[in-house]
Amino acid sequence: MDEPTVPSTARMIDFWLGGEHHFPVDVAAARAFEQAYGPCAPVFRELRAFLGRAVRAIADEGVDNFLVFGGGVPTMGNVHEAAPEATVLYTDVDPVTIRLGQQILAGSDRAGYGFGDATDIGTVDPAQLHRFVPGWGRRPVGVVFLGLAAFLDDDTLARTLDELYAATAPGSLLAVDFDTEELAAYPEALAMMGPAFRMRPPAAFAPLLGRWTPTAEGIVPVTAWRPDGPPAEVPDAFHGGVAVRAAD
Repeated sequence: MDEPTVPSTARMIDFWLGGEHHFPVDVAAARAFEQAYGPCAPVFRELRAFLGRAVRAIADEGVDNFLVFGGGVPTMGNVHEAAPEATVLYTDVDPVTIRLGQQILAGSDRAGYGFGDATDIGTVDPAQLHRFVPGWGRRPVGVVFLGLAAFLDDDTLARTLDELYAATAPGSLLAVDFDTEELAAYPEALAMMGPAFRMRPPAAFAPLLGRWTPTAEGIVPVTAWRPDGPPAEVPDAFHGGVAVRAAD
């Protein structure tokens, strides 16, 4: 793969997680963001740990197919590693990330990677969806929607989540996160996120889920969602949870 000249959030996160699938341009961008904000690795480790707990909780409900939007780099405890008995289709809109993911998963018969825009479910390749998420629309599946809400305005986010609700079978579960107003105190870091980035107060999170019903924990700081031990002390940058698609 040709070395990219533009950094990717997915590969920056891989760097912060201690992974091996990033490039110098990503490291430079990650270091610049840290200069503006502070250490990011602990925050993203906790976000990845939340992903693992959420995916395992979904799998514990008997779900064995996952569709992942904004899949990022499929390593370092990503979905198919958190639920090794499940089949997983990762999707993203960034061509470099997609090619990287396809290379990483080339030897897997349980996980695949392809193009998919969460705001338009029809962009997901039907053949890949049939292969890796065979229960789609017919039996409960897991939908992973992490790292996306901050880049969608309220109307688009609500519409997207409602379309996913309508497309999935009753009993499906959604893992979702939201960005808090943490970066408001760091204007240089906030500027690096670009004009599409949206911070929201915690009170706004649950109403955006529409018909999806959060589990009893609600939408809470990711460190506080079913922690394996005492919650880690990191900045309150992300809230998240799991929500259920009820019976029709």
